[in-house]
Amino acid sequence: MTEKKFHILNISCGHCVRTIQNELMEIAGVKQVSGDPASKNVSVEWESPATEDAIRKVLTEINYPAE
Repeated sequence: MTEKKFHILNISCGHCVRTIQNELMEIAGVKQVSGDPASKNVSVEWESPATEDAIRKVLTEINYPAE
């Protein structure tokens, strides 16, 4: 299992975090997504077949690109 924190400047509220959670949980292999609007960080836990590249791609597609 891999866990990584992504810094996402576009997060401004809990709704943003829920949108990110809903979208990332649709990726096969993503196990958990949590976020904090105050720090603009989202933590993602995943295993194969999910990849960091796939997660970053979805974040970009939904207009929440990670730094």
